[in-house]
Amino acid sequence: MSSVVIESATPATAAPGIAPKEVRRTAWVLVAVAALAVLLAVLTPSGDSQIRISTSADALQIPVMTIPGRVGAVVLTILVAALAGYGFSLAQRSRAIPTWVVTTAGALAFVVLLLMLSAGKDQVVPVAGLLAGALFLATPLVFGALSGVLCERVGIVNIAIEGQLLAGAFAAAVVASMAGSSYAGLIAAPIAGVGVGALLAFFSIRYQVNQIIVGVVLNVLVVGLTSFLFSTVLADNPNLNGRLGLPVLPIPLLSEIPVLGPVLFRQNVLVYLMYAIVIVLQVMIFRSRWGLRLRAVGEHPKAADTVGIDVNRTRWRNTLLGGAVAGLGGAFFTVASGLAFGKDMTAGNGFIALAAMILGRWSPKGAVVAALLFGLSKQLGLFIQQLQVPIPPQFLLMLPYVVTILAVAGFAGRVRAPAAEGVPYVK
Repeated sequence: MSSVVIESATPATAAPGIAPKEVRRTAWVLVAVAALAVLLAVLTPSGDSQIRISTSADALQIPVMTIPGRVGAVVLTILVAALAGYGFSLAQRSRAIPTWVVTTAGALAFVVLLLMLSAGKDQVVPVAGLLAGALFLATPLVFGALSGVLCERVGIVNIAIEGQLLAGAFAAAVVASMAGSSYAGLIAAPIAGVGVGALLAFFSIRYQVNQIIVGVVLNVLVVGLTSFLFSTVLADNPNLNGRLGLPVLPIPLLSEIPVLGPVLFRQNVLVYLMYAIVIVLQVMIFRSRWGLRLRAVGEHPKAADTVGIDVNRTRWRNTLLGGAVAGLGGAFFTVASGLAFGKDMTAGNGFIALAAMILGRWSPKGAVVAALLFGLSKQLGLFIQQLQVPIPPQFLLMLPYVVTILAVAGFAGRVRAPAAEGVPYVK
């Protein structure tokens, strides 16, 4: 995973800036993944698992594969253990652990889990469907994490992501219903997010109120306001809260590639917008003059002011931009999912997005990888329910939050936020 402090190239020595302690932490995470794979292999029954790779719309049709559950789990577990041993040996020599080692071990352990759940059952495991669902469920988390990156890179702690997502969801549902177009909802959602972001900037920059307190208050404000409007205006006027969804827009040729096609190129316009925003922000933050200026404001605002950068204006602009991005992500819950607005329907996704931002070390690409991890955990919980595994549904609902805690504790370790984060600037 890109959020782990590792290098993608095969190293001969420890990479510059990588502390041996963090490398050892990554090695122990690999050992934990291997131990989990061993446990799953032991619990895998002896029946067969049916795996479907392609979908009916793919150009190349791959027949459903039947894999002996226990045998397949044991073989994959051996591979995971070998990768863990390789990573541990590199850590013992203070060498960086390649990214492919961590990602491959995690992917193989995930397949072992699928074999354990599906062995001996008639249910076919749709790999492409699981991954596409994980990407779709990760969409609001990606937007929320990007909002956090934009704000915290200039020193503004954005705890109000939850409120911005909820405001965007509400505005998208109402405006789309009034206009009769889900695309109108996509335009309204970021505007609502900007409104919440403006309040955050006004109190934290203009009056230098504690940013964490302001964010918490804004979350409560948006929850209360949208709940009130839902119980009064929308309840009395159901035509203002319709179920308008965004159509799936498959990209010709690319959408017919097995696995990658249905996952990446058979989505709606909101997911495609997410691709574009992630790429643009990754380039702009780390490869442009604009990005250098905003990172300077977040790290050393006094030095930035000395060279002529208007610190508070930069913070205002980025906070508003972050609010717009989070508000756009809120449209996922209504128009992108084809659902009507419901009370508190974001269900804590804003706080998971904050965890994804931290796990991604305040970078867009890292936040995407972390958000995909959480989205996959949600999709896995839904899949387990379909398999009718005798697990209480409450435990399945807890799964994304448990993964959040374990991921931040295991992978993030000691991370350094921008130095001026949460510190008001007085010229």
